[in-house]
Amino acid sequence: MTLPSLPVSQVEVVLCDCSAQDAERVFACLRAHFESDRSPDDPPHETGTDRPTMWTGMYDTAAVSTGAGRRPESPSAPVTVEVQGSPPAVRLLRSALEEEYAVRQVGVDAGDQEVQLQLRVEGREGRG
Repeated sequence: MTLPSLPVSQVEVVLCDCSAQDAERVFACLRAHFESDRSPDDPPHETGTDRPTMWTGMYDTAAVSTGAGRRPESPSAPVTVEVQGSPPAVRLLRSALEEEYAVRQVGVDAGDQEVQLQLRVEGREGRG
């Protein structure tokens, strides 16, 4: 089965292994840099079940956000961030995360036209 390709500037982001509040902190950081399908008026929320929860968002790295200049809060614990898109778009999104957080790559799956990274994102020492 072949999945449709994303537009070259779009990156799909999936957050897991974190609380809804930490997911919103990471999404807010990305919204400050890029336009997104995730509205600040619709933050992630807990499902109330014991099942793993994942939150998704789509970010357009060609559309610079007019988001607030406020520094995003650090997550309270490490967050797993999976990103998928064209190599240039994924690099831009990763750079935006690295401006605010400590980012460590823990997995990669690269093809000719698309790359998928698994990152661990956490707050930097002395920030909050």
